[in-house]
Amino acid sequence: MARVCQITGKKVITGNNVSHSKRRTRRKFYPNLFDKRFFLVEEDRWVKLRVSASGIRLINKKGLKIALEEAKVKGFLKTY
Repeated sequence: MARVCQITGKKVITGNNVSHSKRRTRRKFYPNLFDKRFFLVEEDRWVKLRVSASGIRLINKKGLKIALEEAKVKGFLKTY
């Protein structure tokens, strides 16, 4: 399973470790992901999602149904 948020589309990005002597080596920055179940009231069922912390906050703000529909339009989520 890829390290990608299904709501916001956040994924792994790359950058540099920079030592005290300014020597640079490549590294990865991972999103803060959680495997979480949400209850979809409209369909009376549970939905399993892999979401970032900001994705959870977005679901709390907008509601699950709206967040899922927006993610589907943007292409982050195929089905739910």
